[in-house]
Parts: sequence; C-alpha cells; structure tokens
Amino acid sequence: MKFFDEARIEIIAGDGGNGSAHFRRAKFVPMGGPDGGDGGRGGSIVGVADVNLNTLIDYRYTRIFRAKHGEPGRGSDCNGRGADDVILRFPVGTVIRDADTGEQIADLAEDGQQVVLAKGGKGGLGNLNFKSSVNRAPKQFTPGQPGERRNLEMELRVLADVGLAGMPNAGKSTFVRAVSAARPKVADYPFTTLNPSLGVVRVDMNRSFVVADIPGLIEGAAEGAGLGHQFLRHLQRTRLILHLVDLAPFDEGIDTVKEVRAIANELKKYDPGLYKKPRWLVFNKADLLSPDEAGRRAREVVRRLRWARPWFVVSAVTSLGTRELSFAIMDFLDGQRTAN
Repeated sequence: MKFFDEARIEIIAGDGGNGSAHFRRAKFVPMGGPDGGDGGRGGSIVGVADVNLNTLIDYRYTRIFRAKHGEPGRGSDCNGRGADDVILRFPVGTVIRDADTGEQIADLAEDGQQVVLAKGGKGGLGNLNFKSSVNRAPKQFTPGQPGERRNLEMELRVLADVGLAGMPNAGKSTFVRAVSAARPKVADYPFTTLNPSLGVVRVDMNRSFVVADIPGLIEGAAEGAGLGHQFLRHLQRTRLILHLVDLAPFDEGIDTVKEVRAIANELKKYDPGLYKKPRWLVFNKADLLSPDEAGRRAREVVRRLRWARPWFVVSAVTSLGTRELSFAIMDFLDGQRTAN
C-alpha cells in the first residue's frame, strides 16, 4: 500500500432539529395546552486515533464527510431523535489543522485519543418550554442550530524514538535492516527511500525502541529541494537523531565535514527545535576501509567539527558496531524516560 501522509477533507456536522409548536388536541379536552417537543441534536464529526492504521490513504478518495441532521420535535411532548456521530479514524501521529485558519485542532499522539472536529447543532426548543402563567398558549419555538462546517488538513508524523538523517546513500536503509526486522528498499543509487519506514530494534527481552528511516536530505531540503523536505516533520517526534555519515564516499573529493554541516543547517532552517534535539554521528560503511583508516577518517571529521557529542563507527552491511550502538541508544532512551 502506498504511504500517504497528507490529506485534505471537508467535514459537515448535522443541523439540530427544529422545535415543535404543537397543541394537545383531544375529544373531551377543548383547552389542550402546548405539548411541542424539542428537536434532536445534529450528529458531530469525531476523530479517533487508531494504532491499526498507518496511512491517510482513505482520505485521498473520500473528501467530504457529513453527519445527519437531528429530527424535529413532535407533539405529545415527543423530542426529536438525535443523530449519530460520524467517527473518522486516523493513524496515531496525525496532526489535524483547520485548512482555512491554520489553527491546530488536534495532535492524535495516543491510541484511542478522541477529538470533536465539528460539533453538531443543538436541537430547537418546542413551545412547551415557553408555557407560563401569563402565556398559556405559546406559539413560540426555536429552530435547530446549524452544525459546524470545516475544511481540514491532516498530516501524519511517524512516531519513532530514533530518526535517521543523512545524505542520500549514506546507508540509512541498510542500517535499519541491520538492526531490526524491517526491510526497506536498498540499492546503489540515491533516493531509494521514497517513504518513511519504521523498524523495531529489540536489544533485550523487554527493551526495544522504534527507528524511522526517512528519505535522504540534500542541501536546500528545507526549501523543497530533493525528497527529504517532505518528511522532515517525521523527525520532530523523535527523541534522538542519528546522523549517518558515509565514511567511504564514491567520490573521494567530497568534503564530509561540509556535508555534515549542510544537513545540520537544513534541520535548523526547517525547525530550530529539531536542530537542538540530541544528535549523534554514526560513521557508516567502515567495511570498505581498513579499521585504522576508518578510525582515522572518523576522528578527523570529529576534530574538524569540534564534535562534543557521542559518535560511532559502524558497518550496516556487516553489522560491525551496530549492536553496541543499539545498546547505547537504549540506555540513552531509558535515561530520558527516567528523567521525565
């Protein structure tokens, strides 16, 4: 199934039913009083987070959702029946905004979380409500209120503990395959990852974390260059970013330090909060070099960057260093959970 992480729909809640202006009529009751009932409530549109969904594809084909109107009130003090709510299910991690104002309506971050997206109109009052000692035969009633109507924009942000960033072909997909059971596409050309992919990394019987691979970034990604800009938002929910760096680029003239800084700059331009997240350097493709040369290149990059955060040398192809890195990540995440 194709991964759709953006959609736009129109939702229309039901109108409330009108109140009734009715008078009791019986053969032997010539002065029957008012007995008009109230109108029923219009149906609301309710959004629910569902952990079993992983894409917004359903909202690409159905664009308008309507709830039914409430029934009008009737005589004999009978209230109109309220309409059922319309339930829209979204993947966990969906952010919903008003398309016209840009206001964020909901951030569905937990399974089962609910939010009223458009409220149904209240039912009108029947004339029985207007009876008094000075007005024994009221003809007043109120109409039902209209339901809310909205245009919505939804975007799905993948929920993961760890996000991977890096240039195209840095080995992110191969890394995910090495540390988890996920099988994203791997090839020897750039932009093989066209959609985010998730993998569960299990380091122990009861210890695991989720890692997200997003399309490779290039300079100018925050302004729309390449593919990664479409998915930078998926890194916003992560608690740790692994910045994968190609230790053995095909073109030996590539300045690795410049590439690292370029990716960091794209994160900063897209969202300063994303740039401030904990970020580790992971030097990949160590299998293409001798151990001494791999270590030398990594240390040189760290020195030039004046990097004071954790860094690792791994080979996603041979799994060299990936187990140690996985345990370090798990310890870091456990520490964060304890601190919070």
